[in-house]
Amino acid sequence: MNLSRRRKLSSHVETSSMNDIMFFLMLFFLIVSTMVNPNIIKLMLPNARSGKQAMKQPITVSVNAAGQYFLDKQPVTPESLEAALAQKIQGLESPTAVLRVDATLNVQKLVDILEIGNHLKIKMVMATQAQQKAG
Repeated sequence: MNLSRRRKLSSHVETSSMNDIMFFLMLFFLIVSTMVNPNIIKLMLPNARSGKQAMKQPITVSVNAAGQYFLDKQPVTPESLEAALAQKIQGLESPTAVLRVDATLNVQKLVDILEIGNHLKIKMVMATQAQQKAG
């Protein structure tokens, strides 16, 4: 009589390498997602609470509530703004422009000015009004 036990076949899936694969996939997607950068306009916003002046002689671009454009207090048309800015920055090493845009205006006017500055490689700084302290 044969009393030896039969060996049972077990169906087992090895998942030990699954952890490594998932780690590498997660690492890959994290690295790729940081490399993907949408086309954004870089804008340095000054701290509204500071009283320091960031530049010595900046170029000022202003747009009032009526939608009129000014370049250093001289009125310009929106179509001639780029040419006037290009003429103003000739000979400057790192030109800087301060944007003064009325808060009631459409954001598109601000974006149009930022695109012109980006095209001319001008550093743009948006002017803000200091916060009023209640009290």
